[in-house]
Amino acid sequence: MARTPTAEHRYEPDLVLPPGETLVEVIAERGMTQAELAARTGLSAKHINQIVKGIAPITPDTALLLESTTGVSARVWSNLEIAYREHESRLEQAARLEADLDWLEELPINELIRKGWIQKGASPLDRLVGVCKFFGVANRAAWDAVWHKPTAYRTSKAFSSHPGAVAAWLRIGEIEAAAIDCAPFDRAGLNDLLPELRALTVDPDPSRWWPRLVGQCAEVGVVVVAEPEIKGARINGAARWLTHDKALVQLSLRHRWSDIFWFTLFHELGHVLLHSKKDMFINDVGAHSGVEQEADAFASQLLIPRAAEAALGELSTTSDVVAFADRLGIAPGIVVGRLQHEGRWPFSRGNDLKQRFVFTE
Repeated sequence: MARTPTAEHRYEPDLVLPPGETLVEVIAERGMTQAELAARTGLSAKHINQIVKGIAPITPDTALLLESTTGVSARVWSNLEIAYREHESRLEQAARLEADLDWLEELPINELIRKGWIQKGASPLDRLVGVCKFFGVANRAAWDAVWHKPTAYRTSKAFSSHPGAVAAWLRIGEIEAAAIDCAPFDRAGLNDLLPELRALTVDPDPSRWWPRLVGQCAEVGVVVVAEPEIKGARINGAARWLTHDKALVQLSLRHRWSDIFWFTLFHELGHVLLHSKKDMFINDVGAHSGVEQEADAFASQLLIPRAAEAALGELSTTSDVVAFADRLGIAPGIVVGRLQHEGRWPFSRGNDLKQRFVFTE
């Protein structure tokens, strides 16, 4: 139910010579001095010397002048300049990032390596650069603003979830969602789809219903992604808007019980339908805010309508549960989960009617 990517591997040379050194070699081969080159190009001798030393850049205009006077194409000179300036910028970036190396201790680096998001065996600095690319930020300060503060604010303080793990899990879902084609959001279409999604709960084989679920939700503007939980995140699911007309529902299969999966799916869809597009909703183990309670109620009543709730107290055997679930058209494991959650049944009872889901690549 999840797709594992591979990290991007690019060779970055440790040393890139300034184009001025190539220029010195070229004019020497032609028996030309810097002063003569200055005269031929119309540039000052000082300007030529600054190019040689890597102080002055080779602009497109200068590259054309050098093409005329040396016979080496302007494109070559421009490419040499670009490569050198990029290399210098990378060195400057590395120097700035050195101060952020302790940030790595706050992130699930080993899991990101195992999942293929960060290169294995890289130096700490290379890993830090990889982390920035993974999160789509330039540095730690940007990560704090884009990922840390929003996730820390939205996760419960009652349990020790780690913002770094939460942010990493959310980012993986965001990247996977970007690869899924999705129609513009259709509120009416999603409402109409809910009974069909509910009916999927009775199918015990995820390989049959999962592609259908993902495809049907995408047709109404909701991307559904299942991504294994990252240690320390303690999240069941999350909902957020990637654009004004594309919503993302992300599920972790935490604990892997089927009843929790289906409840979490409809809980997150409740956020999509009921709450602001500006907010991110993280369903962690300690979430009890007003909007979370509204999403809980939405999922509960969708799976077991309010009119049928009174009958829950009359269910004393697994046979009762199966018959009740059949009448409602839902999986019996969902009913067991509700009974356990409300304390009507102990968590050790009725689990043979529930499924355990696993991720496949």
